[in-house]
Amino acid sequence: MPGRLAAFLCLSAAGAAAAGFLMGWRLAWAGAWAGALGWLVLDMLRAHSLIQAMRNDALGLPPGRFGLWGELSDRIRRALRLREQQTQQAEQRLQEFLAAIQASPNGVVLVDEEGRIEWCNQTAGVHLGLDVERDLQQLIANLVRDPAFIGYLASWNYSREVVIDAPVASRSASGQPMRLSVQAHPYAGNRRMLLTRDITALEKAEEMRRDFVANVSHEIRTPLTVLTGFVETLQTLPLDADERARYLALMGQQAQRMGTLVADLLTLSRLEGSAAPPVNQWTRMRALMAHCEDEARGLSGRIASQPHKLFFAVEADSEVSGVPTELQSAMSNLVTNAVRYTPGGGEVVVTWRLLSDGRGEFTVRDTGPGVAAEHIPRLTERFYRIDRSRSRETGGTGLGLAIVKHIVQRHGGQLRIESEVGKGSRFSITFPATRVREVRARLAASAPASAA
Repeated sequence: MPGRLAAFLCLSAAGAAAAGFLMGWRLAWAGAWAGALGWLVLDMLRAHSLIQAMRNDALGLPPGRFGLWGELSDRIRRALRLREQQTQQAEQRLQEFLAAIQASPNGVVLVDEEGRIEWCNQTAGVHLGLDVERDLQQLIANLVRDPAFIGYLASWNYSREVVIDAPVASRSASGQPMRLSVQAHPYAGNRRMLLTRDITALEKAEEMRRDFVANVSHEIRTPLTVLTGFVETLQTLPLDADERARYLALMGQQAQRMGTLVADLLTLSRLEGSAAPPVNQWTRMRALMAHCEDEARGLSGRIASQPHKLFFAVEADSEVSGVPTELQSAMSNLVTNAVRYTPGGGEVVVTWRLLSDGRGEFTVRDTGPGVAAEHIPRLTERFYRIDRSRSRETGGTGLGLAIVKHIVQRHGGQLRIESEVGKGSRFSITFPATRVREVRARLAASAPASAA
C-alpha cells in the first residue's frame, strides 16, 4: 500500500509540474488532478485485466501478478479451489448415497408436500409399477390406485405400515403375485419418504407355519382320540378275548402311527439343521434298489387285494456318495408312495441310470390316479395333502415328500415331479456327477495296483 500511495503522489506531482511549466502555476492544480485521474484509469485497466483473467482461468492465475490485485486473486483462487473441492466431495458422497439406495432391496420413493414423486429407486419402480424417469412429478395416488394405500397416505397416521397387492405386472422372486408392505416417514415439513418391502415370502412362511401347527395338532389328535376311546371301552365294557385282542391291535396301529409321525418330524428337524453330507462315503445303488424292492413288495402284499406289477432295473452298476440311511429314506419314500397311491394291479417301474454328463438319475413311475398341475408345486410342503381321507387309508403322515426334498437338496441333487390326472406320475432324483461313480471304472482303475 505505501508503494502504491507513493506512485500516486509522484504521478500527481509530475502532472502538476508539467502543467506549471507549460501553462503556469495557476493550472498546476488542474495538472495534479489530471495525473490522479490518469492513475485511476490505469488502475482500473489493471483491475479489468485481472477480472478478465479470472474469468478465463481463475485457478490458473500466477500469484503476485498484479500487486495488491494479485494478492486478492490469490485469496480468491484459494477460496475457489476449496469450494470446488468441497463441491466435488459433496457430489461424490451424494452419488455414493444414491447408489446405495439404488442397491437396496427395499423400495424408496420421495414425494413432495402435494404427493408428487420427486425421486424413486429402481426397486420401488418394480414394486409399484413406476417408471423412475417418466413418472417424476406425477401424483403417486394416481399411479398406485390401491384403496388401502390411498387411505393410508391421506391419513397422515404413519405409525404403522399398510400391506397391499402389487400391480399385476409385478411378481415376486418365486413368480407369485407380490405382496408389499409400505410405510411412510415424514421429513422436511410435509414431504414424505415411502419405504416398500416385498413380504410375499414372509406371508408364505407364516401361512406354512400356521398350517404346520394346525396339521400337527390334527395328526396327533386323531390317533389320540382313537386310543382314548379304546381305553375307555376296555375299562368300562366286559369284552371277550377276541374283542380285546382286536381293540388292542387297533390301539397298537394308532400308537405306531403317532410314533411314525414323531419320527418323521424329528428327521425333518435334523435334516434342516445339519451340514452337507460327506463326499467320501459311497453306497452301491444295487443295494439301495434291493432294499426298495423288498419294501415295495411287502407293502403291496399288505394293502392291495391284487398285487402290483413291480419292475426294478439298474442300468449301470454305480455308487452314490452321501449318508446311506438318508439316501435309502428318500428312495424308499418315493417307491412306497407310488405303491400306496397306485390301485391294485397297477404298474410301478423303478430305474437307475447314468446320464451322458456323468449325473445319476433315480426314477419312479406309476400308473396311479395322477396329480393335477395346480397341486404339483406344493406336494413337498409338510402335511400338504390332495385328499386327506385317501392319505389316512394309505397310512401316510404327509411328511414323506418333504423329507425327500430336504435329503435331495442336502446331497446337491434335484427332485422333479411330473404328473397327469388319469395317467400316473413320474418322480425322479438327479444326483450331481461329483456324487456318482461307476463301479467297473473304479475296479479297472485299481486293478494294476492290485496286481503289483
